[in-house]
Amino acid sequence: MKKLIDTNVILRYLLGDHPKMSEEAKKVIEDGAFTLPEVLAEVVYVLKGVYQVERTEIAKTLIEFLDEISIDNQETMCEALSLFSETSLDFVDCILIARHRILGDEVISFDKKLNRML
Repeated sequence: MKKLIDTNVILRYLLGDHPKMSEEAKKVIEDGAFTLPEVLAEVVYVLKGVYQVERTEIAKTLIEFLDEISIDNQETMCEALSLFSETSLDFVDCILIARHRILGDEVISFDKKLNRML
């Protein structure tokens, strides 16, 4: 049975900053784990805001990470991460654009910058 992992498990796995927790995170992920787009959004927020990781590095690292776990709409999330690395948009806006491009979702927004990208 796959296990749903949260932001902290992903961060410990990626950062390797807590020996015991990082090792446990690695085992859970290697045994087959999944996460949610909402969790991935929080990971992006924490890496950028708390750890000051560059947008391009966040995107590269998380696109590679998504090959190791399961997530709904993986193609859409990878597209969103690519957009995040190429623009100054918030990650959630990048998800909306990616959903529009890949899944055909009609996105309704009052955000002018977002609407230009759609």
